[in-house]
Amino acid sequence: MTRAARIPVSLLTGFLGSGKTTILNHLVRQHSFKRTLVLINEFGEIGIDHDLVTHSDEDIVVEMASGCLCCTIRQDLRKTLRDAVWRFAREGKRWFDRVIIETTGLADPVPVLHTLMTDTMLAQHYQLASVVTAVDAANGLGTINRQEECLRQIAVSDHLLLTKSDIADPDGLANLRRRLAMLNPAAPVTTADHGRVEPDVFFGTRGFDPSRKGPEVLAWLDAEAYAAVADHHHHHDVNRHDAQISATCMIFEEPIHQAAFDSWLGLLLALRGPDLLRVKGIVNMVGIDRPYVLHGVQHIFHDGLILNKWPTEDRRTRIVFITRNVDVSALPDMLKAFNRSAARRLRAARA
Repeated sequence: MTRAARIPVSLLTGFLGSGKTTILNHLVRQHSFKRTLVLINEFGEIGIDHDLVTHSDEDIVVEMASGCLCCTIRQDLRKTLRDAVWRFAREGKRWFDRVIIETTGLADPVPVLHTLMTDTMLAQHYQLASVVTAVDAANGLGTINRQEECLRQIAVSDHLLLTKSDIADPDGLANLRRRLAMLNPAAPVTTADHGRVEPDVFFGTRGFDPSRKGPEVLAWLDAEAYAAVADHHHHHDVNRHDAQISATCMIFEEPIHQAAFDSWLGLLLALRGPDLLRVKGIVNMVGIDRPYVLHGVQHIFHDGLILNKWPTEDRRTRIVFITRNVDVSALPDMLKAFNRSAARRLRAARA
C-alpha cells in the first residue's frame, strides 16, 4: 500500500477502571465508526470486556487474546493484524477502513508501539495514527503516583480523555490537569461525558505520521508546549522528583551536521535506549533545505523523513524527549560539541 492508503490504527489505553469500555460503547454506535475494526485485549485467563461492548452487524469486536498486551500477546497482535484483511473479509473484500486496539489497563503501551512501528509486514498495510489515553478524573492522581504503567500511558499519548469528571473533587481535578500538563504538555485534554467523545479524537489527525505537511506537523511535535512547561517549572520541577517520567524540549539555533546528529543519537540510544519512551523532532540538517523529521520509541526509530517544505518560517531544530529517569540536561551541549567537531572535520577535508 502507499502511505496514504495504509489503514490507520489507534491505540486506546488507560489504567484499570478509567472507562475505556464505556468510551468504546459510545463510539461503536456512531455512524462514522461503522467501518472500524475493534480489537480488545484483556488481562487474565477469562475475558469479558468484549462481551460488554455493544456492536451491530456493521462492525466487529474481536477479543485478541487474554494476557498482557505488552508481553507475549505482542505475537498475537502481529498475527491478528496480519490476518485481519482476509480473516474478516466480506465477499472477498476488506470491509474496515480503520482499527482501534483497546489495551488492558495494566499494559505498558511502549512495547505495543514497538510492534506497530517495527514489523515490516504490518508497516506495509497499517499506519499508527494515534495513542488516546483515558484518565480517571476521580482517582487519576492516586493512580499516577502508584502505577508506572499509568505514567507511561499518559506520557506517550497524543490525546487525553478525562472520564468521571462529574464525580471528581474540583480541587483534585484542577491538580490532575496540572499534573497532566507536566507529564505531557502537547496532548490535548478532552472531557469524556459518560464516555461520549467525538470520533475525530481517534482519527481526525494522524499524530504518528510526520510526513504530513503544514500545521499538522507542528501539532504532531508541538515543541512550544513542552518549552513553555519547562520554563514554568524551571525552579521547581515537580514532575522530576515525584514521577520517573519527564518531558523535555530542546531547541537548536544552528543547522546540524548529519554525522554529528547520528553520533549523538547513536550514543544516547546505546546508553539509555530503553528509557527513551518517545522522541520526536524537526531537524535543520546542514546541506538539506527541507526539514528532517525524527520519530522513535525507545531504541526503535523510523527512517528519517524529509518533508517537502518547512511548515513555518521557523528553521530551528526542535526535539522533544519523553524519558524515564534520564537527566537530559547535558544533551544539548553534547550535540553542540559533536556539531562543532563535524564542522572542523569538514573544513579540514576541504582545505
